[in-house]
Amino acid sequence: MAFCGKCGTKFNDGVKFCPACGAPSASGPQQAAPQQAEPQQAAPQQIAPTYTPPVMPGAPGQADIKDAQDNKAMAVLAYIIFLIPLFAAKESKFARYHTNQGLVLFLGSLALSIIYGILSTVLIAISWRLGLIVSSLMWLFFLIPTILAIIGIINAVNGRMKPLPIIGGITILK
Repeated sequence: MAFCGKCGTKFNDGVKFCPACGAPSASGPQQAAPQQAEPQQAAPQQIAPTYTPPVMPGAPGQADIKDAQDNKAMAVLAYIIFLIPLFAAKESKFARYHTNQGLVLFLGSLALSIIYGILSTVLIAISWRLGLIVSSLMWLFFLIPTILAIIGIINAVNGRMKPLPIIGGITILK
């Protein structure tokens, strides 16, 4: 004879499920009926850990949500004219972060323009046809700062402090 490990019901050997509760039987039959449970001392209750929702990369902390909501316009403006948020929202961590991204993007665009000017001048001096063709194709590189600015504006509107691709790791403003 076997006993159910869950409810203690007695049943015949070879039965795969308990006829009373439906629990699967143990691989080997239990030899004795489970003993009556003795009164146990109350185990100390364990406190379940509180649930904290996962933090998305680039999402501001709980304390910074109000700052992000109040300074979204300045953060968006940072990708167009970085000087205005630099002076108008000095205390805002959110606006300052996006101002830094806008400043780095501006300096990268400025460097790209200088390289374009030098390279196109040299190529035109060598051959006007070569210079014209290469200069026409190099304008495609100016799509990169435009795309990065759009990504930054989207991040600012959504209240995220997510670094931009390629240039996001550069910090000028603290």
